[in-house]
Amino acid sequence: MKVHFIGAGPGAADLITLRGRDLLARCPVCLYAGSLVPKELLAHCPPGARLVDTAPMTLDEIAVEFLRARDANEDVARLHSGDLSVWSAMGEQARRLDALGIDYDVTPGVPAFAAAAAALRRELTLPEVAQSLVLTRTSGRASSMPEKEKLAAFAATGATLAIHLSIHVLDRIVAELEPFYGPDCPIALVFRASWPDERLLQATLSTIGVLARKDPMERTALILVGPALSATDFRESALYDPEYRRRYRGGFVGADGVVRDEE
Repeated sequence: MKVHFIGAGPGAADLITLRGRDLLARCPVCLYAGSLVPKELLAHCPPGARLVDTAPMTLDEIAVEFLRARDANEDVARLHSGDLSVWSAMGEQARRLDALGIDYDVTPGVPAFAAAAAALRRELTLPEVAQSLVLTRTSGRASSMPEKEKLAAFAATGATLAIHLSIHVLDRIVAELEPFYGPDCPIALVFRASWPDERLLQATLSTIGVLARKDPMERTALILVGPALSATDFRESALYDPEYRRRYRGGFVGADGVVRDEE
């Protein structure tokens, strides 16, 4: 018996991975986050599968489901929204499984920030504009932020920021970021990326507040901030430069790691 943690993706039912879909199809038990996972994904579960919505459950109650499945020798598909690597509560469940001696594995999913970037048709890292992406959030009732993980500390780098679960404190975020990025820095709000009711709102740090109040979004909206969101006058990368020699374009890599002309 094994528990399969599966990233369901950002919302659209066809953005689950093939591996995740196939695991759903063969597990007789599926625990899913009903508040965030589209119900269409449950159609991949086998007929007669035990489907358990974990949205109203406590961690102890979820652990009871793991034990019930273990005693019945039934594999479990544990379906979470997005990707399991961030803000999924997988860590605390995995710790319970370790204590219970139950094996598990992890299948990644498309994260929300990637779906948001796709909706905006933007690359979040551009040559000499931004080469880093920071995934962060602000303190909430469920989890406070570590003391050193201040928004200002991340903003000081000039990186692209993907701020999750924080739309309710948008005004405070803007106030904290403006000194670092400037009032004309682009910002985008993406509500339920890839869902049928997806909404996009693009503006600058100085104008987003008024626009957001006219078109309010709920907690599932993602905030993206950084110059890469609107930059057009940036240097092209060397990757496709005809003068850039690499192993796939007339060069070879020596033992010292240096690319040289073919001999």
